[in-house]
Amino acid sequence: MIPSEVEVQSPEKINDRPWLYGFLISPSAVTANGVVQGGALAYLLSTQGMGSGEQSKLISILALPTILYFLWSPITDFFVKRRTWLISGGVSSAVLMAIAFRLPLTSGQARLLMLLSACCCQLVVSSCGGMMGAIKSVQSRRSAGSFYQAGSMGLGAVSAAVLIRESSRVTPATLGLIAAAMIGFPALMAFFAPKQEEIETGSFVEAMKRVGVEAKATFWRWEALPYIACMTFPMGSGSAIGLLPGVAGKYGVGGDSVAWMNGLMGGVLMAAGSAVMAWVKVRARATVLYMIVGLINCLALGVLWLGPATPTTYLVGVVLYLFTVGSCYAMFTAVVLEFLGDSGKSGSTRYSIINSLGNVPVLYMLRLDGWGGDRFGARGLSGAECVVGAAGATVLLVWFLTAKSGGKLKG
Repeated sequence: MIPSEVEVQSPEKINDRPWLYGFLISPSAVTANGVVQGGALAYLLSTQGMGSGEQSKLISILALPTILYFLWSPITDFFVKRRTWLISGGVSSAVLMAIAFRLPLTSGQARLLMLLSACCCQLVVSSCGGMMGAIKSVQSRRSAGSFYQAGSMGLGAVSAAVLIRESSRVTPATLGLIAAAMIGFPALMAFFAPKQEEIETGSFVEAMKRVGVEAKATFWRWEALPYIACMTFPMGSGSAIGLLPGVAGKYGVGGDSVAWMNGLMGGVLMAAGSAVMAWVKVRARATVLYMIVGLINCLALGVLWLGPATPTTYLVGVVLYLFTVGSCYAMFTAVVLEFLGDSGKSGSTRYSIINSLGNVPVLYMLRLDGWGGDRFGARGLSGAECVVGAAGATVLLVWFLTAKSGGKLKG
């Protein structure tokens, strides 16, 4: 199920429009990375009297769909086109969010509506995965994955900043309409997505047989194990993103600088790091490039680990770290698509399962980074992720370079 390794300059490649995915992912970017996990919701809840403990509980619940969405994502492979599911999920998410903002955000009704909005926006993620998997050109796939991640991080950061800024200037209902517009309107660009092949399967039984064959071809093979390792090994996890502000004081950095660097500017840096990978045209497998970028990300952490405890060290280290995290996320998506192969009938489902595995290292590296910070101080936090991430990337890089297929594309 690996995509064709021979790049051919065809009309299909020219019309793939990989840049579209930077906008198509907008519903998820704004809902998950902007409102829920980007800080906007926490800020709004604090203005309505909710404490940090209750905020964290609510946000953790609303974040669950990003991990569990593979449970309902299979629906995007059936009944209508994936781009129709994408538009439906985006518009539904926008409407639910607008209604939620008309209510007190601390109320049970608002929480339920936001949870449903988060679930709907994950249909966008599944649909995007299936649509990207249908792209035949290897380079266009990588570019699509890079723009996809750039949009996810950049639009998420911008939307959080806009909502926080406007919250004191407009009514909650109007703020909800602003959030809904940022969620829903970009999803309509799916109408401009290139036409993709429809898989005819006949009856439901025949469709399930096709799904079974595709799942077996993707997962039930020895070649799948290195890809699963890419999903679950510790490099490029970005786990230190949320923890670095907590040690900024040890480097002599004040709150204003931290808010700027780890807020809007941080999102822009990650988006830029991801977008850069869209223009990298190295004839090597995505797995190899991912490991190389992962090692560069570890070098950025080395600045924070081994450099002097000064504001310059923190600012330079964080800039390099966030930029290279964005590049890692772009290459992670490229590896997911390489593992996925052709979308076929079950592309959205398989993409969702593979993509969900990427949350595993984020969770255990959060614990490891926290342990390093507690045990060895501020340097220990970045040092722990640097050492473990570099070890994982090195092991897999050696594997991919010495495997029979090698690290280069043919043709």
